Amino acid sequence: MKKFILITILLAVAATAVFLIFKFKPSKQVIDKETTLTPRNLYLELRENGVVNPRNRLEVKSSFNGRIEKILVNEGDKIKKGQIIILMSSSERASMVDAARTISEQEYEKCQNIYKPTPIIAYMDGFIILRQKEPGQDVSPNEVILAMADDLIVKAYIDETDLRYIKKGIRTKMYLDAYPDENFEGIVEHISYESKLLNNVNVYEIRIKPLKKPKAFKSGMTVTVMIIAESKKNAPAIANTFISEIGDTKTVTVKTGNINKPTLEKRDIKTGISDGIFTEILSGLNQDETVVTFKPVKEKN
Repeated sequence: MKKFILITILLAVAATAVFLIFKFKPSKQVIDKETTLTPRNLYLELRENGVVNPRNRLEVKSSFNGRIEKILVNEGDKIKKGQIIILMSSSERASMVDAARTISEQEYEKCQNIYKPTPIIAYMDGFIILRQKEPGQDVSPNEVILAMADDLIVKAYIDETDLRYIKKGIRTKMYLDAYPDENFEGIVEHISYESKLLNNVNVYEIRIKPLKKPKAFKSGMTVTVMIIAESKKNAPAIANTFISEIGDTKTVTVKTGNINKPTLEKRDIKTGISDGIFTEILSGLNQDETVVTFKPVKEKN
């Protein structure tokens, strides 16, 4: 009886082993795609997030406690240096004018002519980007009535590892995230000398002057900035799908020998510029050699 049980167990183990061997039999690799080195124009593009900001932002405030009589500009209006943009009454004038109004219209007009409102003028050429108060409101010296800017530029932050690609004067392509189909160009006009820590990464601020501003170009809008960091014409390249990478080592599979019985060789390569789809091959592969990829096919029993 014991002998019968032992034989049964051995047969069960053998059957399981045979099943596993056939189920997990190594699959045969067959060639899926082939390619050779092809000259291509490659561009390494950096994409960064930016924000539309005033080059210089000036807040307009009253220098005394009082009441706003008139605001002579609206958001978006262009202004000139020295232009009157606000008329203010001091608290004392406002009290006198209000008291005169209760007496008669004639007394009110007389008070208005004798005690003129105080003008606030623009201190630079530019345009209004913010109107925060309205006529009739009381304000104190620390309250912002208007904000103005002399120009709008794009500010972006570049990772310190990419800073070597950025130079003053290089051109960029950009688009407003709200209008992704409308590209416009700009020029890098400033690279900061001091880094900032952003998400635990050292970054440097760059300022980009748009060559032609889109119509819907407003302070605070987010922008995608595209910078051609590196380019190479007629670079010998293959598609990235043919390249395997383990750690710092990159390899390709090269097909050599007889057409009917080719030899497949794993070979280390050195790569150069890549645009994310194709990669330049610097060494390890000759112009006329064929590189392959495989697709696994399970053997039929």
